[in-house]
Amino acid sequence: MRIAFMGSPDFALPALRALHSAGHDIAAVYCQPARPAGRGQIVRPCPVHRAAEALGLPVRTPARLRTDPEAQAAFAALGLDAAVVAAYGLILPRSMLDAPQNGCINIHASLLPRWRGAAPIQAAILAGDVETGITIMRMDAGLDTGPMLLRQSVPIGAETTTAALHDTLAAIGAALILEALQTPPDPKPQPGADATYAPKLTREDGRIDWSQPAADVERRIRAFNPWPGTFTTLAGIPLKILAAKPANESGVPGTALDGPLCIACGTNAIRLTKVQIPGRSALAADEFLRGHPVPAGTVFGR
Repeated sequence: MRIAFMGSPDFALPALRALHSAGHDIAAVYCQPARPAGRGQIVRPCPVHRAAEALGLPVRTPARLRTDPEAQAAFAALGLDAAVVAAYGLILPRSMLDAPQNGCINIHASLLPRWRGAAPIQAAILAGDVETGITIMRMDAGLDTGPMLLRQSVPIGAETTTAALHDTLAAIGAALILEALQTPPDPKPQPGADATYAPKLTREDGRIDWSQPAADVERRIRAFNPWPGTFTTLAGIPLKILAAKPANESGVPGTALDGPLCIACGTNAIRLTKVQIPGRSALAADEFLRGHPVPAGTVFGR
């Protein structure tokens, strides 16, 4: 099948490689333009760009699509059977959605219609969902509103992080997109009344609010691992929280209790098990406390 692949981050890599290995004719790979990244703000291509070049595939990186008629015409000129979209990052105009013979097919990391939008994996963990999954959908002009082709669910455990769930879902998406292209199933409309939305995350979303219940704080730490991360302050120094466990303790929210890095929340408490100061290595709680004593009564978040 002659296709275009449209994706940018690591999540899209298993699907790109699976499609290439399966022998599909990938006429072009679309991804986000190179941007500054990392502590040195070095301009570098996105993961899909680098992978596509390694596979010898042509790469296109338009900065915009909806207001670029030349990019739209170039896409239509590819003569595609289908386009596969996985976390691309740009909205496709109607002309591009309609250009491939079999439309544009999206790999979405949730069980639609739950968690439409930009951050579905994080949203599912943050909400305390017991499962999530992958939905293969045919795209329309709405935000993840198109008819569904295939779905597969996976459980969310008590210790599941976005980092782990991301890799599991990416692999499932790669398998399902091959199935959807080989034997296209009948599309099923989404039940719009059940829709929820996962907005784009910002760095500030990772700031811990100790007045929240401990269960919510602990889920936030897992949901935002690895990005945007969760953080607080200790004696005015930023402290990144990498892992934590609930604790059956209570006290003034944001205050250290007896026990290693046990902090009171709005309800109950959490025990930090892995933390990091900017510019330093990540440390387990006992290692951190050797160089940074935290007596009971210490207030976090100031």
